Amino acid sequence: MDSHTDEESIFPATGRVASVDYGTVRIGIAICDPDRILASPLEVHPAANWEKDGDYFRDLVKDERIVAFVVGLPIHCDGQESDKSRESRRFAKWLSDETDLPVRLFDERFTTAAAKSRMAGAGYTRAKKKKRVDAIAALVLLESFLEACRYHNDVAGEPVTSAATGGDGLDDE
Repeated sequence: MDSHTDEESIFPATGRVASVDYGTVRIGIAICDPDRILASPLEVHPAANWEKDGDYFRDLVKDERIVAFVVGLPIHCDGQESDKSRESRRFAKWLSDETDLPVRLFDERFTTAAAKSRMAGAGYTRAKKKKRVDAIAALVLLESFLEACRYHNDVAGEPVTSAATGGDGLDDE
């Protein structure tokens, strides 16, 4: 069975998508409108006990009417993955299991740098930048994902249950 095709067929064509910039300290979250035209940073959530935050994410889905998630996949400039990539894959699989929604992994290279660049002229204090940068990085991720979907006229990224990773989205090298 080709899980990639199955995942693409269930990824909804409309509705609000939330992007997640997963980090070990903070999780940045951004959302888009149901027509996927505008994206906005939503919030930053502490990452310390994410495995116990199922209620938080289920409430987020309900309150914001989210139909799918995009999780940033950190990839080195040479295309190689790292321990951080595996952590993001594990989080994405957990998020899919907890919310019962489709989750795509999408290359997040340079999202934090782009977020910092956007914030540079906004007049944020240093403390405010630190609190907000992860949500802005999630916004950059979501905008990139939506643009890639429009450009290719298809679902961008990689499904969490990719056949390339043994079907569970996790690869123990």
